[in-house]
Amino acid sequence: MNAIVFGLASRMQIPYLVKRHSSTTVMGLFAFANGVLSIGIMSMAALLTGSPFVFPSLGPTAFLFFYTPTNPAASPRNAILGHGIGAGAGYLSLVIFGLTDAAPALATEVTLARVGAAALSLGLTSGLMVWFRVPHPPAGATTLIVSLGILTTPRDLAVLMLAVVLLTVQGFVINRTAGIDYPRWAPKG
Repeated sequence: MNAIVFGLASRMQIPYLVKRHSSTTVMGLFAFANGVLSIGIMSMAALLTGSPFVFPSLGPTAFLFFYTPTNPAASPRNAILGHGIGAGAGYLSLVIFGLTDAAPALATEVTLARVGAAALSLGLTSGLMVWFRVPHPPAGATTLIVSLGILTTPRDLAVLMLAVVLLTVQGFVINRTAGIDYPRWAPKG
């Protein structure tokens, strides 16, 4: 079985297939298969460790990695730094509004403090990604996940960032194996 999987992977040359077949069909199958694989791996890590290795903003990150892998927002630098900015801004907003020990807004109610934390976190995330030139739209969801109280502890945030790094490594390996000129770190250009 291992030899079969390796053989298929070594023959999977996406740029070649796109030239010979409908790019929509090829890229749709590529995005489908790798979305299942990458989030499946992260879900298994969550199941085995009991840690939050899966959270909503990983979905759009995986989509960027496997549908628009050469887009600057899909580069490893933008994904990792963008989510890091989002997590940091979300946590800072929790601290500023005194919500680090509060129950998640989705489980209780949205308070004025929670509105402030959510607004501040998204503003900080958006501004910092622009200023540092690391746009990654899914990081906007990450900052809200934190500022709305879904993931709030430093341990949760460390696992969140580990999940982003692991997904990014998967994206790098899969895209490079498929023959896509995926960047090592920063966007090409």
